[in-house]
Amino acid sequence: MTGHPPLLPLLGDDALSPAAKAVFDDIRATRGSDFVNNFWRALAHDPELLRRTWEGVKAVMAPGALDPLTKELIYIAVSATNNCEYCTYSHTAGARAKGMSDAMLMEVLAVAAKANETNRLANGLRVPVDEAFLPAAAAPQGASVK
Repeated sequence: MTGHPPLLPLLGDDALSPAAKAVFDDIRATRGSDFVNNFWRALAHDPELLRRTWEGVKAVMAPGALDPLTKELIYIAVSATNNCEYCTYSHTAGARAKGMSDAMLMEVLAVAAKANETNRLANGLRVPVDEAFLPAAAAPQGASVK
């Protein structure tokens, strides 16, 4: 943990505006838990930012084409890449609750690390994208993908 104090105090339920309280109520209902974590408590200083952020997270993490564990694993990879300690811990806990093993955590971090390395190499070398990787609509006329 960084050990740094938050820039703003984390708001307890008794200090919430009505708008922030409504978002907390939705967080609790959506997650089926009375626990509202520190991230939301920090954002509660700006109820509109809190609402927008929660609505976005709720939509992205809702059931969809990807299963809930895969979404948590992606969140871990991106959080680790962005060096967000809070989100790495938070989503690791979420992934563990959805069945992630230690081996899965190590593998997702290894994939994220390798992707970062190869992304930097490809960007640094300015490697042109192979025509075979482009969508058919984007491929030049007459190009064939084999």
